[in-house]
Amino acid sequence: MELLKRPRRLRANEVIRRMVKETSISVDDLIYPMFVVPGENIKEEIDVMPGVYRYSVDNLVKEVKEVYDLKIPAVLLFGIPSKKDELGSEAYDDDGIVQKAVKSIKESIPQMIVITDVCMCEYTSHGHCGIVRNGYVQNDETVSYIAKIALSHVKAGADIVAPSDMMDGRIKAIRNILDENGYVNTPIISYSAKYASAFYGPFREAANSAPQFGDRKSYQMDPANSDEALREISLDIDEGADIIMVKPALPYLDIIRRAKDTFNIPIAAYNVSGEYSMIKAASQMGYIDEKSTVLESLTGIKRAGADIIITYFAKDVAKWLTIL
Repeated sequence: MELLKRPRRLRANEVIRRMVKETSISVDDLIYPMFVVPGENIKEEIDVMPGVYRYSVDNLVKEVKEVYDLKIPAVLLFGIPSKKDELGSEAYDDDGIVQKAVKSIKESIPQMIVITDVCMCEYTSHGHCGIVRNGYVQNDETVSYIAKIALSHVKAGADIVAPSDMMDGRIKAIRNILDENGYVNTPIISYSAKYASAFYGPFREAANSAPQFGDRKSYQMDPANSDEALREISLDIDEGADIIMVKPALPYLDIIRRAKDTFNIPIAAYNVSGEYSMIKAASQMGYIDEKSTVLESLTGIKRAGADIIITYFAKDVAKWLTIL
């Protein structure tokens, strides 16, 4: 008699399923992205991202304290300036909105790891991630500004910088300027495989950062390409990146897995605004259960190989994990 194989034996009850579970989400895996704006006593919900807010610095610090109490290890800051210009000058101003926010957080909650997004799109009048000449984003000129922004963030107290501009050579420039100024121990999370994705739409409304002309396809990656992602990641590692990022997460699980299998380096994945808003909208319509869908989605990202997940669901997940 041929032996019947019965994999269901290991699914028979909750305890056995927990014992053989291959992938688990932990609060230690999470980074919470946050938006900071000028002013006082501001907590403004973002229409296209229910449950996500723009905060003035005073209210941001209060929110970060709650994040810290939930044992989420890090926040990722995005700044929205009071004014924009062609050079994105508020991005590297020592009194800029992100710099003020970093100082205030580190004064109030010094143990919280503060990561800053290093880019220019929120700060430029044209909405592109660099210096534009004759309708084209100039790579090398932009890199010099990106390095200045990173240095200003670290001087303000940022623990980690995360350049998201996708300019060639920016990791090397940031590593050099930080090292030259004595910040040899400051890690860099590189948005190495950042795709020109439709899933960024809600973020661009939240940060008022949509390009005023054209698109970002000349510097962000073609969604059709995966070999190119490995080349980008390899270059960033060679230039000094400590952690590499794949963005977005869910449509690019194959990129996360290829990166994990190829490189012996921590990998972050950004569960972006469009992924967040779709789940929120579907759950509000009663089409799906929000909690189970979020946990399944993040488990898939972790299973694909991500060590770190940046997600707007971080606070909810931290609360859910305490009662599982």
